Amino acid sequence: MDTPSTEACRDTTHSRTPTARIALVGVHGFGAHHLDNLERLAAGGHVELVAVADPNQPAPGALPDATAVHPNLESLLAGNHQPDVIIVATPIQTHAPLALAVLASSADLYLEKPPVASMEDFIRLQQAAREAGRSVQVGFQSLGSHALIPLAHLAAGNASAELPAIGRLKSISATGRWVRDRAYYKRSRWAGKRSMDGVDVVDGVATNPLAHAIATALWIAGAHEAKDLVSVDADLYHANDIEADDTSVIRMRTVGGITITCALTLCAAESVEPYITLHGTEGSAVFHYTEDRVTVTTGNGKTTRTFGRDDLTGNLLEHLAHGTPLLSPLDHSGAFMRVLETIRTAEAPTLIPQPDVEWAGSGEQAHAVIPGIEEALERATKANATFSELALPWAVRGPADAEPLFTTEAAAGKAALRPGTSLDAGLSPRPYLHPVTTPAGTTVTDHLPVDHVWHLGAGFALQDVNGSNFWGGRSYRRSAGRYLDLPDHGRIAIGTVRHGQDQSALDLDWIGADGRKLLSEKRSFRQTAVDHRTWRLDLKTELTAVVDSALGSPGSHGQAGSGYGGFFWRLPVNASARVFSSTADGELAVHGSVSPWLAWSGKFDGGPATLVFGAPEESADPWFVRLEDYPAVGSALAWDAPVELKAGRTLSRTIPVWIADGILTADEVEDVVSTR
Repeated sequence: MDTPSTEACRDTTHSRTPTARIALVGVHGFGAHHLDNLERLAAGGHVELVAVADPNQPAPGALPDATAVHPNLESLLAGNHQPDVIIVATPIQTHAPLALAVLASSADLYLEKPPVASMEDFIRLQQAAREAGRSVQVGFQSLGSHALIPLAHLAAGNASAELPAIGRLKSISATGRWVRDRAYYKRSRWAGKRSMDGVDVVDGVATNPLAHAIATALWIAGAHEAKDLVSVDADLYHANDIEADDTSVIRMRTVGGITITCALTLCAAESVEPYITLHGTEGSAVFHYTEDRVTVTTGNGKTTRTFGRDDLTGNLLEHLAHGTPLLSPLDHSGAFMRVLETIRTAEAPTLIPQPDVEWAGSGEQAHAVIPGIEEALERATKANATFSELALPWAVRGPADAEPLFTTEAAAGKAALRPGTSLDAGLSPRPYLHPVTTPAGTTVTDHLPVDHVWHLGAGFALQDVNGSNFWGGRSYRRSAGRYLDLPDHGRIAIGTVRHGQDQSALDLDWIGADGRKLLSEKRSFRQTAVDHRTWRLDLKTELTAVVDSALGSPGSHGQAGSGYGGFFWRLPVNASARVFSSTADGELAVHGSVSPWLAWSGKFDGGPATLVFGAPEESADPWFVRLEDYPAVGSALAWDAPVELKAGRTLSRTIPVWIADGILTADEVEDVVSTR
């Protein structure tokens, strides 16, 4: 359970609060945590544990001598103990009937999370609580953290007395990387189940072990009720031999326009305390909610503060005695229940193929490890993308997934077209090619990489068209002399797609941040087989201005050496990388130069490969090259000055790319490009 120790919780019970009579249903599992907490509260004279119920006997000495022991709730309620509060800490599938039985008695209710296993049961529980006039506290312990109010201020774009501002909120994410072994899933019959004997259980990573990540992120975003969410996407997987999910991305969008992306796994190499990140235009705030610790990073440095926490049981007692507002009332679990309902009604989680899973340890202590899952979680939260949208090798294909660029494979290599329609607005959604492979099948493109999640395979993009960003990420502005996070992102929308045997074409509209059409584009591709290890891909763009347009780059805004924009090819990480041209060798020498061709060779995951980029025949544009920081090549359309394009005028660029297996020498490259 992602909860703090009882020592971390402040005693919120008022000194004049009368001693409350408490009954506990479920003394094992997380019930043991409640026993410890009740012992602490009893020592302060705040509670008396009058009875417990559990089909399995408590351990000797676990209870006060005067505490009655019953095998079930029915027996406890018949025992005339007159509890003021009944705590239910039992398996998920029992929450609904037990909670309804408590509300039918004369007691108020503390219900462990998740409150119930379906939205139908949640609505029934809400109605029962209203009719009975009873209070229900849900056991999302993280909602007792004193950090939440300051974080809510940051989410609203304000500073607080405790934390500096991070600017306008762009998104919220939650990351959970835990380890759970085989024994964890054998601890009970219901562990890892979606249902059992026809009853919903929904014991997955997002609804039980790391449910606090979702509930806390929702609270910070101001999403309490189901109606506060516009949409919920669930991308569910499991590596363990279970029914439920152990590795998932849950993406939510609130009515206030906030995107919340939770990337969670129980298949990490090692456990790390889960955290929630507020991504702002001027910085970020990372909340380690099990430790109540917040670290804010801005241009002025880092600020770290550890907050206190109120105990939810004590808060419930204060509520009953003095009217103190509940910190985790039942009605505020509505948004979380909408997430749970989406997971409950989704298709069964996809099994990750065993070749994509490693096992650490042995016997019952062995635990599944998904190689690379840490980076995948980071990419998902930075890009607000699902595993499917990241196109991970074990992820399912989505409805907006890649399709073959050509109807036949005349060339041995392959290229796939991705429409980009599901991309986050901050990435400037647009179509692009990925994956592109050599004849032997080595992938030589990358997309949504962790260092620049707005880098998208191979295609055309510009950072500035009349003030709209079609590149993604931040925009460089001369007036500020730096990159700024601005709500200025445009998108490139697909009108029509025509796939042919060796040629394909797209009709595209460049839609500005204000919704106006700025450019129309005809983008075409042609494939040619060269030899057994090389094929050629020609990419052509014809940009026609709908209105008078200025096509710019950071370079045209005064950022020297950063004139990227136009044709761009993002490569995957590769070893022994070398970039060279007909006139120069090495990143520093090639970057910003003009030459007939530029070559990149390296050892990729699938094997050694070389890409040769031909200069556009229409213009002597400088090459944009990055090797040390990240691997990418571009042909810079507006290197250090904007390109002015009058309405109705058309600008064209054609880039041939030769894609070869093996490491080509400069002489071999010359032979290849001579076929142009």
